[in-house]
Amino acid sequence: MQLLITNEYRPMLRQLRFALLTMLTMTAVMPLAAQVRHVTTVNPQSKQSYMEVYEFDYVDIQPQFPGGERGLINFVNKTREYPYYAYKKGIQGRVLCSFIVGTDGRVSDVRVIRGAGDDSLDREAIRVISKMPKWSVGKVADHAVPVRVVLPIAFRL
Repeated sequence: MQLLITNEYRPMLRQLRFALLTMLTMTAVMPLAAQVRHVTTVNPQSKQSYMEVYEFDYVDIQPQFPGGERGLINFVNKTREYPYYAYKKGIQGRVLCSFIVGTDGRVSDVRVIRGAGDDSLDREAIRVISKMPKWSVGKVADHAVPVRVVLPIAFRL
């Protein structure tokens, strides 16, 4: 049996073929898109080695401070000391920091993303984060992975 296609149906046939190919491609690509994670490469203070770091919101199990959010807030409030000159000048603000919770739960690669306008506040925020105890590790598919965490440290008078 042979199909006879006239010229008036050829454009429709092309559109149908294009739609079918698009649907097949999308069904093949969609499972891959669900597996994509936001991963960045970070150089943890050495010029020779790089490691892949997962973003906090894109891991299966997020790293957690011992005691949860309440424990984290208590730790920051107990450990933070207002710098003397910033206190005297009446400087206040919020320091936005990022750090990496490694596969062993240790905090490393502490950085200031956005400062509060005074270097002493930035240094104090880095000091507080550097003193944190080990966190529970972040996991992807039951494997411990390094995860970047962003944390604001507030300084208010």
